Amino acid sequence: MPHTVKGKRQLLVRVRRIKGQAEALEKSLDQGSECSAVLQQIAAIRGAVNGLMLEVLEGHLRDHLGTHVIPEEQRREDLEQVVSVLRSYLK
Repeated sequence: MPHTVKGKRQLLVRVRRIKGQAEALEKSLDQGSECSAVLQQIAAIRGAVNGLMLEVLEGHLRDHLGTHVIPEEQRREDLEQVVSVLRSYLK
């Protein structure tokens, strides 16, 4: 995906932030933190993952479906791929 190469640095920053949040959640659970703190951390991780998904999905849509240079058959295949990923993600 060309858009992940162009935005590689920013995407990796997001992934590293999510990794740090997941490690903090693990530590919090290990230490027996209050449920509200654990829930808040889970919500923060979910928000960060959703933001990452939006960033990559938007780039994919713009690069693969937002141009008229792509043949119609390829556009259909790309659309089906996106729909499949979204169905899986939103389960």
